[in-house]
Amino acid sequence: MAKTRAYYAQFWIQVYRYFVGLYRRLKKCWSVVKGFFTKKEEEHIPPAESIFHKEKIAVLGRTVKDKSLALEQRAQAAYRIGLLAFTGGPTAGNFAAEYMKEVAHLLQNYEMEPKIKIQLLQSVASWCYLNPVNQRRAKHLQFIPILVDLFDNRLEPTTKSDINSNLLLKFWTCYVLSVMTCNNLSCTQELRDYSSLKYHLQMLASENWSGWPENFAEELYFLIGFHRS
Repeated sequence: MAKTRAYYAQFWIQVYRYFVGLYRRLKKCWSVVKGFFTKKEEEHIPPAESIFHKEKIAVLGRTVKDKSLALEQRAQAAYRIGLLAFTGGPTAGNFAAEYMKEVAHLLQNYEMEPKIKIQLLQSVASWCYLNPVNQRRAKHLQFIPILVDLFDNRLEPTTKSDINSNLLLKFWTCYVLSVMTCNNLSCTQELRDYSSLKYHLQMLASENWSGWPENFAEELYFLIGFHRS
């Protein structure tokens, strides 16, 4: 009786092992087949449709380029493009690059209120954040001289509100430059050539940066290496 039980136990163990092995082989086979069809399906996706937020960026891009619209409306569209470029990943950032040319043009050639300029700066910051490719593109689009130029006041603000708005604009400029120079030696080297920048950063570093995660004037000062000269 004991031998019979042992025989049946051995038999069912072998049967169990056979079906386990069969299950594993079928599962492996299905993974290969599924992967083949998934790959084929992915290969047939048009590249343009694979860009996350592409349609939204395109619509906003037309707004940014529309010269008949108010500057504030164009700046708001640029701000949203920056956010979409950041959340959409590298491909979305690549697609947004086309409209960053217009952002550079607006900052360089139009007189506007600080709050509108800040929205444009925020778009650049989002576009470049932790993205070395876009940082290099921003440098190529001459954003560095455009941004450094924002530190120079052509007209001294008179009211307290104007002074605060102007200071906030400079804070955002420091932040964008910090984002652009993060792990980017070429940007750092270019900024070092601006002799007036050291003075501006020293003055801004002494301001009250409460509410900001960092004193970005001070951070930029050390990133550029002004403390060594």
